[in-house]
Amino acid sequence: MKLLQPGDIAPPFNLPNQNGIFITLNSFTGKKVLIYFYPKAMTPGCTIQACKLRNNMNIFKKVGIEIIGISNDEPEKLLKFSQKETLNFTLLSDENNQITKKFGVWGEKKFMGKTYKGIHRISFLINQTGTVEQVFKCFTPTDHHKIILNYINDTQ
Repeated sequence: MKLLQPGDIAPPFNLPNQNGIFITLNSFTGKKVLIYFYPKAMTPGCTIQACKLRNNMNIFKKVGIEIIGISNDEPEKLLKFSQKETLNFTLLSDENNQITKKFGVWGEKKFMGKTYKGIHRISFLINQTGTVEQVFKCFTPTDHHKIILNYINDTQ
């Protein structure tokens, strides 16, 4: 799969959120959106990443950025994750990996000597017209929010 790059048009999607309501990328036209892909809800790294975004939501809102998390977990698991961690942003379910493949984040991974297919932890800042403004792929779950906020501060 080819990873989307800055300047590419973000692929449209229509995915169920944690409440089973379908959300489209077009519903965010006119707003900046951080779409972050994560491997699995309720795992340690994904929980840290989500909570750091949650804790900094007021800053993201202040600069006009909406946040969407996408994994291949089913909506019911996303609801449990959202409720357990009191997340204040949308989580979307891409159970068939259609969107993860279009963004180029589905692929081969290695963990503890095993090779498997999965979602790579990569984020995309999409501008108001639906174009990829920036791709974030060099971060840890702990510093993900800082990398994005530093980018935003540097470009304003």
